Amino acid sequence: MTGSKLKLDSVVLTARSLFSKKKTDLKLTWWAGNQHSLKGFTRFPFISSKSGLVGYFNPTSPNHVQILGEAELKFFKEVEPAVLETALGQLFQGKSSAIFIANGLKPPEVFRKFSESHDLPVICSLLPGNELIDQLQHFLSKELVAKSILHGVFMEIMSVGVLITGQSGLGKSELALDLVSRGHRLIADDAPEFTRAAPDAVNGTCPDLLKNFLEVRGLGILNIRKMYGAKAIKPNEYLGLIIKLLSPDLDNSETEDRSRLMERSTDVLGVSIPTIPLAVALGRNLAVLVEAAVRDHMLIKHGYIASRELSENQKKQMQ
Repeated sequence: MTGSKLKLDSVVLTARSLFSKKKTDLKLTWWAGNQHSLKGFTRFPFISSKSGLVGYFNPTSPNHVQILGEAELKFFKEVEPAVLETALGQLFQGKSSAIFIANGLKPPEVFRKFSESHDLPVICSLLPGNELIDQLQHFLSKELVAKSILHGVFMEIMSVGVLITGQSGLGKSELALDLVSRGHRLIADDAPEFTRAAPDAVNGTCPDLLKNFLEVRGLGILNIRKMYGAKAIKPNEYLGLIIKLLSPDLDNSETEDRSRLMERSTDVLGVSIPTIPLAVALGRNLAVLVEAAVRDHMLIKHGYIASRELSENQKKQMQ
């Protein structure tokens, strides 16, 4: 399990699809560019303020979406022809996927020629520049951030986001119901969605359609919020630990090496998540075992490792 990878899907949002989705909200007009172009955006591993996603025109470090307001258009209209050619080259030849004109303004007609030759659309908006930047940043951050839907039940257990995964039929939902009855909180059943929120952090949430619901074999669909109250539900949490349930029919030797359990991990969106294999067997109290696993995980994060202390004690005893 160490080093195993969960596949990251990669999707492109075209400038045209962005225009179609936000035309009304952002008061947009397609001013120039090939409307059938595939020019657009690829997914980001994660998005921060330093991602250069949306911003005013910056010739030295161009944004993926370049915003031109009154000051920028004044420069392009008043600059000498030789300087204009260089500036337009910097504007249209960078990594940008679209140019937006704010404040209901229109660019110089020369922009149309550059838009066609560089296959870079120019889109006009009636919104002020700063508002346009904020709205585009918010929309693109949600659309482009790397996402992964993982099969399992995602819960908050003692302030730790825990994904309980494993083959179908091992009792993941029954275990989740037991944990909810013990005061822990459900985030998502069956298909939690994860995004990379920072270089070393993955955040998990629940698709809108599945919020509050848990499907338990023999009982059907349960509304956990209505049964246990709002405190039994949490909208999202950072993924801190994966508990992988293993079938008793399989060779579970990987769970026997106590000294290596802390080394196991699963790659989720490029972030290494500690993973504990837990064999399912008749008579085992899985809820208690999961709680103990979470408590032990918290101790490890603070530098204490029980097996290491036991090993040191044994060495001292032999001296």
